[in-house]
Amino acid sequence: MEFGGVFKALRQKRGLTQEEFAEELNVNQSDISKFENDDKLPDLHLFRQMILASNAPEVAVAFMFGMDGVGIIQNVLQMMGGFILWM
Repeated sequence: MEFGGVFKALRQKRGLTQEEFAEELNVNQSDISKFENDDKLPDLHLFRQMILASNAPEVAVAFMFGMDGVGIIQNVLQMMGGFILWM
């Protein structure tokens, strides 16, 4: 399962650079880059920190149930579009 796309989407959702997100999570910027390129996986503690920092638990749940990063983003955008049309 690819984690990089999810990690990057969560960081971008907050509008943070890799350096800023790394500082928040107390890791090196190179670690953030490795996570986003699927060269390294975060441990459970860091994954939890990332979810809390991004304030996006729905993305973590979708990822844990097997949805890839692109699928998560597409589904969220579709739901938001439907909600906007509903309003």
